[in-house]
Amino acid sequence: MTDDKTTIHEMKSNVLAFIKERGWDKYTTSKNLALSISLEAAELLEHYQWTDTHKDNAEIEKELADVIIYCLQFAHKNGIDISTAVQAKMVLNGKKYPAQVKELDEYLKIKKEHRGKETTG
Repeated sequence: MTDDKTTIHEMKSNVLAFIKERGWDKYTTSKNLALSISLEAAELLEHYQWTDTHKDNAEIEKELADVIIYCLQFAHKNGIDISTAVQAKMVLNGKKYPAQVKELDEYLKIKKEHRGKETTG
């Protein structure tokens, strides 16, 4: 399986078959899956603690795979079509962050302004 030959549907199906085969589907609540995504993302981040580079590509691949596996389960559990959700979010991101926004300080300014709007309105 490679990215250019594997669909999201195929990955979802493989993950769901694995989970069902072991009877783990009874534990896959939205809350448990969201927690698992966060925990696995923290494990990925741990590889960069105190450094700007990673030391073991095989280990970060495993951690990233765990994050994606839980995301695939979460999407299935909540009836989210990943391709549609990502495309819609990219459209919103494009409106929020125009192509002219190239510098980090510009990005952070827009992000801060947007967060203020979310909490007040």
